[in-house]
Amino acid sequence: MNKPLTEQLLRLENLAYTETRGVSTGNRAEGFAPAFCDIETGDVEISRFADGRPAPLHLIEGLPSRWVERRDTSGRIAAIKASVLAGFVRDGCFYTRAQVAAVVLH
Repeated sequence: MNKPLTEQLLRLENLAYTETRGVSTGNRAEGFAPAFCDIETGDVEISRFADGRPAPLHLIEGLPSRWVERRDTSGRIAAIKASVLAGFVRDGCFYTRAQVAAVVLH
């Protein structure tokens, strides 16, 4: 079973893709925007700050409440349901980190 998506897991993913285009700084120039996809429903959301502004990197704080699995004691999102993947959107299509790394390199 997959683990819930947390800020810590996002940091680990960034480390895993550091040397690739699978991170925001490596693919922004190619028109990719950080986003998330719920693989159970197919719903895609771009990454946002808590106030709703688009974010230049993956943040869980602006994701829809229907995806929230857990909040911390101050009410901030602590975990998103495990079916949500971090990736990128370009031209209306969602790509996983691995897909972006492959697409951008070719």
